[in-house]
Amino acid sequence: ERGYVGTSMPAIAAETGVVVETIYRAFGSKAGLFKAVIEAALAGGSERAERPPAERPAIRAVIEEPDPTRKLELYAATQPGVHGRSGPLYRVLVAAADIDQELRDVLDGMEARRLHGLGGLAAQLAESRALRSDLSVEDARDIIWTLCSTPVHGLLVRDRGWTSQKYRDWLAAALRRELLEQSKESN
Repeated sequence: ERGYVGTSMPAIAAETGVVVETIYRAFGSKAGLFKAVIEAALAGGSERAERPPAERPAIRAVIEEPDPTRKLELYAATQPGVHGRSGPLYRVLVAAADIDQELRDVLDGMEARRLHGLGGLAAQLAESRALRSDLSVEDARDIIWTLCSTPVHGLLVRDRGWTSQKYRDWLAAALRRELLEQSKESN
């Protein structure tokens, strides 16, 4: 964390073999550069990051899946890769956000976009009448947001040594259990 915050743009430029002005033109600031890097990690590459999440193949498959159980399984299957690619960067961002307001804004913006996107998933479950009747769309969104968070992934995979497959299967089961009416579950 300290390494990123204390690294100057000239040092970043020297490390990457470009002139400082190129970085400033492309990203505006270190926070802009960090945002671009973490968004590329989340998306699975900078080219994919240029597309809205709903246009990326894995998320498109989740959106188009009519079966609620399968929809949650497909979404859970995206999470090990997302967290595996972005988890270390996310942890740096969280730590640095405590001492850098620009990075706090990057983190807050990322989480707001993630919350909004997961609200769409919760709304789809409600529209298909699969969402538990005692849950509001907002509560369902918050449950998905929490269960699919980087900290939860880190606790289970990094700290407890779970495999990606075990985490994925647990996450799919937890999402089904927490969100779906029992009569709508296929398992």
